[in-house]
Amino acid sequence: MDPILVCAATAVEEGGKGVRFAVATEGSAGTGFVVRYDGAPYAYLNRCAHMPIELDWAEGEFFESGGLYLMCATHGAIYAPDTGVCAGGPCRGGRLRPIAVVERDQQIFWQPDDYVRPPSD
Repeated sequence: MDPILVCAATAVEEGGKGVRFAVATEGSAGTGFVVRYDGAPYAYLNRCAHMPIELDWAEGEFFESGGLYLMCATHGAIYAPDTGVCAGGPCRGGRLRPIAVVERDQQIFWQPDDYVRPPSD
């Protein structure tokens, strides 16, 4: 399956607001998101490892106030932005589900896989 455009690369700023995109998992609609950390884009399924709820406290707001960790707005679980591994909170030992992402030609694309697919029309 071909990569799918998420957004212009400039829409995702270092440690700032992320961009959500529609996905499907196991036949259910959901969202993924892409953020920029240490100069590179990282994408994950927008689902906390602790409970199956979205992380962002306002659309696209995934980083905690210091811009060092991704944070679940509901339970305060924090994740390393570059690995998705839980760094503290109720998700200890868990991790976010990564989504392959590539930045080229000043755009960011995500790559569907066997679990995270494009939504059905």
